[in-house]
Amino acid sequence: KRRKTYYLLSLGCAKNTVDADSMAYLLEGSGYYPVQKPARADVLIVNTCGFIQPAVEESLEALENLARRKQPHQYLIASGCLPQRYRQVILERVSNIDGILRTQHWTSIVDLVEGLRKGNPPSPLYDLPEAPADIWRAGIPRSALQGGSAYLKIADGCRRPCAFCAIPVIKGTARSRPLADIVAEGRALQNQNIRELVLIGQDTTDYGHDLGMKDGLATLLEALTHAAPEIAWLRILYAYPGCVTDRLIEVMANHAQILPYLDIPLQHAHPAVLRSMKRPTNMDWVHQTLQKMRSAMPNLALRSTFIVGYPGENEAEFQTLLDFIGEIQFDRVGVFPYFAEAGTASERLGDPLPPAVKAERVQRIMQVQQAISLKRNQEFIGKTLDVLIEGCEQGISVGRSYRDAPEIDGLVFVEGKAPVGGIVPVTITGVMTYDLAGKLAA
Repeated sequence: KRRKTYYLLSLGCAKNTVDADSMAYLLEGSGYYPVQKPARADVLIVNTCGFIQPAVEESLEALENLARRKQPHQYLIASGCLPQRYRQVILERVSNIDGILRTQHWTSIVDLVEGLRKGNPPSPLYDLPEAPADIWRAGIPRSALQGGSAYLKIADGCRRPCAFCAIPVIKGTARSRPLADIVAEGRALQNQNIRELVLIGQDTTDYGHDLGMKDGLATLLEALTHAAPEIAWLRILYAYPGCVTDRLIEVMANHAQILPYLDIPLQHAHPAVLRSMKRPTNMDWVHQTLQKMRSAMPNLALRSTFIVGYPGENEAEFQTLLDFIGEIQFDRVGVFPYFAEAGTASERLGDPLPPAVKAERVQRIMQVQQAISLKRNQEFIGKTLDVLIEGCEQGISVGRSYRDAPEIDGLVFVEGKAPVGGIVPVTITGVMTYDLAGKLAA
């Protein structure tokens, strides 16, 4: 009898990674063993991303590659965001697909796999019913560990009306995880010696709204600092403009565990473009709130994300965005060309700007931001920062400071060998555009 094995490839964002790890937890609880090579697995799973077209193509190519090499005894399953939007495309593009599992139905992974293993499915495709899934089922971890860090999902879905975004189409409206369950998992992660907890959701500042909570994120943060005091760093990602409250700023400033770091995707800076995007247009609020935060936390690290080439964006509107980035002096910036996504409110606007124009605008923003990033990095020369060490090779340790979220921001390169998973003081001796270099502090 063959050993029950699975190969799981997760693509896309950290929220997808958490879902993949939760599926792995369920599979292993049912006697399945993970393997690193697809050829050794009975079950092949691709947890796909379907957010924008490049991610869609990456997911389809991963499925096609596995389908080409699939052996007769293996089952291939597409899970995650792609089946939610493009089920028919998967069926047309991927031969030998055996199962489809929509993103909100990851809790049914064992039922799907067992159904396939029993044989004689009702059709070449084995799909599960459309009944609502319990994504916060008690007893299932909703975190993903990466060395000394852990992503902890606090909510799923989104109720915001952003015209360009397919997340509500894919995930549905926002659903917050019960506070007590989050706190219990935070305490459990502390017991596993996790040093950094990264709170994620499509919009973390909306946490608790559906539970009737006011200032839910601030309340959650206070509960976590009390329940897991030995977790050194609490990091917040994905704040929504207009929802960074005075209480949230106060809680962040008054608790040393909560890093003075905020990722607030603003998307644009011109009111006309923001209005077309169905985003908040009050730029006075943005200026005032960022000033409040910097006053309360003088060492605040700010990250934002912007879209260029949105339908109708003219040169003057783009210049407003460029000037805004130069004025605010963000520590980190991500910028992406607009992609017209099926099923979104902006689909009707088409995609009139040529790719070359969008690419040129991306380049112009990054040129401005590279100079800002280098300048801000230079301010740390001679200073000592705590660094969470993530690896060590050939006498050089690599880690991140409070200014660096996992996977998306910079790194700190440290002379000497430091304990992986530990937080050590590092004196900064050199800088690059996005990264820092230093030596272990005496």
